[in-house]
Amino acid sequence: MIGFDYGTSNCAVGVMENNKPKLLSLGDHGHYVISSLYAPSRDIIVNWLHKHLTLTDQKIFCEQRQRQLQRGQNALRELELDGYSTELSFGQQALDNYLQEPDEGYYIKSPKSFLGASGLMPQQIELFEDIVASMMSNIKTLAEATLGRTISQTVIGRPINFQGLQSEESNRQAIDILTKAAKRVGFIDVDFQFEPVAAGFEYEESLTSETKVLVVDIGGGTTDCSMLLMGPKQATQIDRRQHFLSHSGERVGGNDLDIALALKGFMPSFGLNSQLKTGRPMPVHSFWQAMAINNINDQTEFYSSANERVIQQLIRVSKQPALISRLLTIQQQRLSYRMVNAAEQSKIALTDNEHHQIDLFDIDTDLSIILERSHFSSACQRELTSIAGLMKEAITQANCQPDVVFVTGGTAKSPVINQFLKQKFEQTPIIVGDYFGSVTSGLARWANRIYS
Repeated sequence: MIGFDYGTSNCAVGVMENNKPKLLSLGDHGHYVISSLYAPSRDIIVNWLHKHLTLTDQKIFCEQRQRQLQRGQNALRELELDGYSTELSFGQQALDNYLQEPDEGYYIKSPKSFLGASGLMPQQIELFEDIVASMMSNIKTLAEATLGRTISQTVIGRPINFQGLQSEESNRQAIDILTKAAKRVGFIDVDFQFEPVAAGFEYEESLTSETKVLVVDIGGGTTDCSMLLMGPKQATQIDRRQHFLSHSGERVGGNDLDIALALKGFMPSFGLNSQLKTGRPMPVHSFWQAMAINNINDQTEFYSSANERVIQQLIRVSKQPALISRLLTIQQQRLSYRMVNAAEQSKIALTDNEHHQIDLFDIDTDLSIILERSHFSSACQRELTSIAGLMKEAITQANCQPDVVFVTGGTAKSPVINQFLKQKFEQTPIIVGDYFGSVTSGLARWANRIYS
């Protein structure tokens, strides 16, 4: 049995060993696999997955994906004839493969962000099922190699809401995709636990008395808050529902901060905030779409032929056409992930440094941008306001103030976030957990509790 953090930024697996949680090493990835997948062609993902299923599951899968498998076979033959690899790659290797040739192949980062999206067509849902199942299959294989035994039971972490507030249909859709994917790759028993609750379970082990804990989990894709009644007495009980006082959460997290930083920090060098020859401001729509890597519709429109023509027209009517030409390069070479990844690396660098220089020479010779920590702070004010609203909502729902605030999630590592939380809870102790491992450890504890 495992706790499985299928995260927006990273995936991790935890097990209980000597009554303590332990994060498993996942091959060359270490304890954390970046949540990304690269395929030489999108059409072959279904074939890769089929190849890694059991014989019984292969037969069922063939009946469900017959047309997709045939289309994938055609793509495989073309790749083989052209001398290209036909394998999928995951984690850092997937990102490296994408960055080598951004306009080739199919790359997706943080598919979890899309699972609750409204308006998905049946074929899109099937594609996401196959993407998630392929990633889960890879991680399950690596975990089983480390353990030396088959894994059949799992508790998977989930956000409070995959999309936004009052989004039960989105939650149902996302959980359905995750469940089908997990069962597809061999998990027999699949359960889910709220990610902030799981993190709370890990913190609870340190408590010596009853405590009202506000868990604030600022992850890559969502921010989730839970007010929990915790302590030694509560920890012994199987049914914890009465101890879960309130929950709030929506899709605002590290990805959104990266996008905001890319937009505010990079896009002015690509023509954002510039002017047309008429003196009117440059339309902003294409700039937003270029960075919206977590919005299927925006990305589809940005990379359309029609939008390419729009950008070419903007070049002709711009006062600074050279800047807009850089935006066209992003569109033609499919560099959205490249840009947001650069923003993410800048955000990480600004954790320990007041400023950071990012070189974008592959887009334009001598294009180099210096970002200040203050730029990051000003870029993400809208996201910080949303996070503040979620914390307030959890406290209001619980109708009580927390005795302590427990903070986890990789995004919370930023000094900007730390300072923001200190300002919001001046009179309340703030405890910082393992930024990346608290949820996984708590999921492992809960898996051991319900399956033992």
